[in-house]
Amino acid sequence: MSDMKWNAEGAPAYGQALDRAARAAIAGMTRGLAPSVLATAALDWMMHLAAAPGKQAELWEKAATASAALMQAGLQPHEAPVRDRRYASEAWSRQPFAALRDSFLLTEDWWQTATTGLRGMDRAHEAALSFSVRQMLDVWSPSNNPFLNPEVLARTTETRGANLMQGAMNFAGDMARLATGVPMDEGGFRIGETLAATPGKVVLRTHLMELIQYSPTTREVHPEPVLIVPAWIMKYYILDLSEQNSLVRWLVAQGFTVFMISWRNPESEDRDLGLIDYLDQGPRAALKAIQTITGAPKVHAAGYCLGGTLLSIMAARMAHDHDERLASMTLFAAQVDFSEAGELALFISEAQVALLEDMMWHQGYLDSDQMSGAFTLLRSNDLIWSRMIHEYMMGERPHPNDLMTWNADSTRMPYRMHSEYLRHLFLENRFAEGKFELEGHALSLTELRLPILAVGTETDHVAPWRSVFKIQRLTETETTFVLTSGGHNAGIVSEPGHPRRHFRIATTGRDDPYRDADEWFAETAPVEGSWWPAWGAWLAERSTPKGKLPPMGNARSGYPALCEAPGTYILQR
Repeated sequence: MSDMKWNAEGAPAYGQALDRAARAAIAGMTRGLAPSVLATAALDWMMHLAAAPGKQAELWEKAATASAALMQAGLQPHEAPVRDRRYASEAWSRQPFAALRDSFLLTEDWWQTATTGLRGMDRAHEAALSFSVRQMLDVWSPSNNPFLNPEVLARTTETRGANLMQGAMNFAGDMARLATGVPMDEGGFRIGETLAATPGKVVLRTHLMELIQYSPTTREVHPEPVLIVPAWIMKYYILDLSEQNSLVRWLVAQGFTVFMISWRNPESEDRDLGLIDYLDQGPRAALKAIQTITGAPKVHAAGYCLGGTLLSIMAARMAHDHDERLASMTLFAAQVDFSEAGELALFISEAQVALLEDMMWHQGYLDSDQMSGAFTLLRSNDLIWSRMIHEYMMGERPHPNDLMTWNADSTRMPYRMHSEYLRHLFLENRFAEGKFELEGHALSLTELRLPILAVGTETDHVAPWRSVFKIQRLTETETTFVLTSGGHNAGIVSEPGHPRRHFRIATTGRDDPYRDADEWFAETAPVEGSWWPAWGAWLAERSTPKGKLPPMGNARSGYPALCEAPGTYILQR
């Protein structure tokens, strides 16, 4: 034992490595979800429920009332406490299916009451337990059983069982793709041909990103270029899908010179790349290149999701240094305050972050399949059960579209970067509290003086719009908030002409009184159509008049055109 190495805490160094390996193995079995989180929440609930005789009596009374309602003559259909799309079909109103539906919905409602409203129970534990119980109950929904679902039974009778045969083939095909790693059918969508096909040049390449400059389609452009920073957890072409719904192509057509960051898909050797590396090799390097190429003194910057968070950090540091090169900042579904980050926060706790850190430490990155577990659970009815019903029971297979193709083209995240984001920004919320340090300086959003436009989406599970709205409380500058219909992706990709779209928009001046999110919503009338034209007008108002076209790259200054868009990093698997 004399040659044993000890760490600073006085424990054998190999012990930490052994613990990490064990937790990484647990994470592999649970798809990155910490079992201790649910266990702690369940224990908290049981202890408080045991000490609440009034709550117990309420639950007994609720159960008796529900049972009596189901036993009434005629078994009249029960109106669900919330609208449930699983039972929208008229077929569920006929017996015995109505009784099955009502029994399930009453049980679900009972458990919702049982797991919430207990005085003294930790709110985070309550949210985690209520969510988990709902997920477990959803497994037993009669809509998921082919023998209890009237729509499936009707289709089976109509097709004489052909739907079940086709469903079995769909299931076998999916399992084969899962086992072999073969990507889904892209339905004819090809990167550089039908997706990410807006013409342009790669004018800068760092280890972490390629910078794309898009070719102009107008005779004149505003002198202020637009830099777009996507999240490092996604392929950028969510903003450059097909020709008709490409935000990039639309923005170029409005007379703007557009630059886009395309992030590299990291490997194991990139494990130690952190936030400062992404900042230096991403938006900082891009901003320098853009100004050198175009000669523009100011640049409009836009960030999507975590790309917006990264951009906000850069903007706050620039404000601290009195660096005024940014003309404006636009945030697409991006958070800077994570104190109320919605249902995704259910999966972020000290135990959860530690487990993910150990899983990433073991392999050097967080794989996209591992990352998708939490997001899938957040929308399990849409991403799991609805798919099972339609594809495996009804025998239907949706035709791939551009958004589905993009969604399947996922990326990885290096160990250090994702750990810093989860711990410092999400779990500890340092940025919003003015405690996030960059290069030895604490950053504060109150130092920002540039105009800001923030876009939230009504049904966002990743960046809830009320969380995005908080940028107005944390800054002391002019802010314009846009709330658009749709979710985290579909709400942003909302091109003009898209049916059934609407948005709300209002600007709050620096000296205007503060309004909370609900007050803002009540006082801001909806506008039919896409929010893109409103953003384009907002940018134009904060730009100087249009003039001559800039060069495509600048070889003399060290930024030659390296290759055609969409570049090489986007093709990495």
